[in-house]
Amino acid sequence: MSSVGTPDPNSGWLSDEELAETRRRLPILYVEAVPVRVDGEGVVTQVGILLRANSVGSITRTIVSGRVMYGESLRNALFRHLEKDLGAMAFPLLPASPVPFSVAEYFPFPGSQYSDDRQHAVSLAYVVPVTGTCDPRQDALELTWMTPQEAGSDAVSAEMEGGRGGLVRAALASVGRLY
Repeated sequence: MSSVGTPDPNSGWLSDEELAETRRRLPILYVEAVPVRVDGEGVVTQVGILLRANSVGSITRTIVSGRVMYGESLRNALFRHLEKDLGAMAFPLLPASPVPFSVAEYFPFPGSQYSDDRQHAVSLAYVVPVTGTCDPRQDALELTWMTPQEAGSDAVSAEMEGGRGGLVRAALASVGRLY
């Protein structure tokens, strides 16, 4: 005997098959966040970079990232992904304005500035101060706090997936901390 659950009337989620089909036909909207620590004057002193195993088992560095669900506000999506990747005690200070520091377009084609083999995606990217304790969850292995100089370095950029090193540099430039 099988039980029938009540479907969520506004789940916003797609099955794996529906997502794969959608990715073949439409760009997908994402939010990305560069978590930072700031001093009392609001100057960025540290940048949080995630260490993660990707789908082929390689260890790479990345930032907080995830899809925006149908009917979900940008603020809610940003908060959900920050909590998912950094833990419930990260206490992110979401920006007062939903205007991102950058819009990144990911393509599944070689030679793109930002790349994602799975899809064409458009990402709204934010710098988000966090004030609490970060305890990476989900598929993140660890969060490394770096100085702005380290986070913007060629060495760290080379370890980042999909061109996100350039996005981190753009984040640092947007807050006056690119060296």
